[in-house]
Amino acid sequence: MSEPSITTIPSTPRLTRSSPSRFGGLVAVVVLQILLAASPLQAADKYRSVAVADPYLELHTGPGRGYPIFHVVDRGESVEIIMQRTDWFLVRADDAKEGWVKREQMEQTLQPDGERVSFERANLQDFTNAKWETGILAGDFGGANIISLYGGYSLNPFVSLEVWGSQILGNFSNGWMGSVNVVHEAWPDWRISPFFTLGAGVIRTEPKSTIIQAEDRTDQIGHVGAGFRIYATRRFLLRAEYKSYVVFTSRDENEEVEEWKVGFAFFF
Repeated sequence: MSEPSITTIPSTPRLTRSSPSRFGGLVAVVVLQILLAASPLQAADKYRSVAVADPYLELHTGPGRGYPIFHVVDRGESVEIIMQRTDWFLVRADDAKEGWVKREQMEQTLQPDGERVSFERANLQDFTNAKWETGILAGDFGGANIISLYGGYSLNPFVSLEVWGSQILGNFSNGWMGSVNVVHEAWPDWRISPFFTLGAGVIRTEPKSTIIQAEDRTDQIGHVGAGFRIYATRRFLLRAEYKSYVVFTSRDENEEVEEWKVGFAFFF
């Protein structure tokens, strides 16, 4: 009498054996792209002097309402505008103090000819020069549903660092994943800007099975990928990407998973 067969529940959905040569080749391409563009872009500083018309101008320690006010500039004094980050402006007062001022106050300052100062809203140039970015994406991870949150910091217009957190929902198992990525954009000033990404992290898999007791697993992962960012309007952008993951398991063979995601993000 033949013994009944036992079906093994996979730890991650629809995984296949990894191809070391393929993964290594993609890594080499992305690393080369990053090294070629790693030098920061040096742009000429543009200063613009304006006079304070309100009783005072409040200087914050950072570009946001949550940053404290540490200095005020009195009416009649002037400040130099160093840079703009969405609705905040970095200015330098006559006493060399530098701080951030919100748009509403800056629009009450005066030009040398006495006219009110006007500023354009966030545009494609702000999209190119933005330092911070955060967003949410959803899609498919090896046949399972995935939703991801990320935050990124731009080292220069070509290279940025990102931290990702993902929730994976599959038919046979659920899990979560965290990773740190390096992203390289070859043409950051394009409205539709393609990019390459390389990263590593961990994945936690929790099987749903109640018939056969399967162990939860935590494995290391590495990935390469590509995608594009599309400037939409003001501070918003759309993002779509593909990633190829290798899951480094404790067994004799690794696993490979493909991922597709789309979503939106906010830059500042």
